[in-house]
Amino acid sequence: MTSFSFFAADDGIPFEIVLPIVALVFLLVVLYIFLSYFKLYIQCKLTRAGIGFLDLISMTFKKIPVSMIVQSKIMAVKADLTEGEGVTLSALNSHHLAGGNVPLVIRALIAARKAKIISLTFPEAMAIDRAGRNVLAAVQTSVYPKVIDCPSPDSGKKKLDAVAKDGIELYVRARVTVRANLQQLVGGATEETITARVGEGIISAIGSAASHKEVLENPDVISKKVLSDRLDSQTAFEIVSIDIADIDVGGNIGAKLQADQAEADTKVARAKAEGRRAMAVAMEQEKEASIQESQAQLIAAKAEVPRAISDAFNSGKLGIMDYYRITNIQADTDMRHSFAKEQNPEEISVES
Repeated sequence: MTSFSFFAADDGIPFEIVLPIVALVFLLVVLYIFLSYFKLYIQCKLTRAGIGFLDLISMTFKKIPVSMIVQSKIMAVKADLTEGEGVTLSALNSHHLAGGNVPLVIRALIAARKAKIISLTFPEAMAIDRAGRNVLAAVQTSVYPKVIDCPSPDSGKKKLDAVAKDGIELYVRARVTVRANLQQLVGGATEETITARVGEGIISAIGSAASHKEVLENPDVISKKVLSDRLDSQTAFEIVSIDIADIDVGGNIGAKLQADQAEADTKVARAKAEGRRAMAVAMEQEKEASIQESQAQLIAAKAEVPRAISDAFNSGKLGIMDYYRITNIQADTDMRHSFAKEQNPEEISVES
């Protein structure tokens, strides 16, 4: 009679021993998995979350935090967020794998559902979350409007400065109440744009005022004008109100500008006058040079007289008696000139 014995192929361990060990390990693994997910599985069954045991194991292999997804799905079920609205296990897993914050989206949907004044769908909430915006904070801002200071404290300025038409400078600080616009939250401008637009509108409104007294008497004129310009267009917020928190009177910028302009005009006039004076001095120097040139020509002409007389003597055109006669006439003329210089005008008029 032949007897058979079973051995392991590699190490010679009997198969009767290996089989129970493998079965025991398998049972321990199954028991570990069952105990690990038993609590979550019971929660899903009691809350009717619609998540099976195989779904829990599948999420583990996909490296999805099972507990977080289960808690989010339970919150959605308790808040009556049905799968017909898109809140399915597959959508939650996909949103997490895409880098989204699943619990934040579910809490935002629950907050919007309780508010009853906000229309927010699950796809919209996921899109807002994937865009990097805090969808829960946006929903809270829609329910409870947010107040923004203008100018922003981060800008380093405490107040806006604007000048009315009468030249008086005003310092203004405003508070803008905004509500989140969920439909434009993706791609819409942020708080910085709202602050910049409101500041620009306030400065424009004050600049168009005929007098600073009008602004001081009716600050709401600024608010009404700024609100009428629809500054919240293409932004993630809706402006509820603009309130002027503080307004102070500064200096007379118009008078200062006029004084600076007058000083500048004076400098220009002085520069032009100095130019004219320099031109007159130059012309005077030219005239003096011309006089000196004429005197030089006169001296040169006088120097030619003796030469001409000498030539006349040599040629016989001028005799000695003619020369004496010319000399006497010249001496008599010089004497008369000397007398005329010594006498004053009155004596000259009496003698004449």
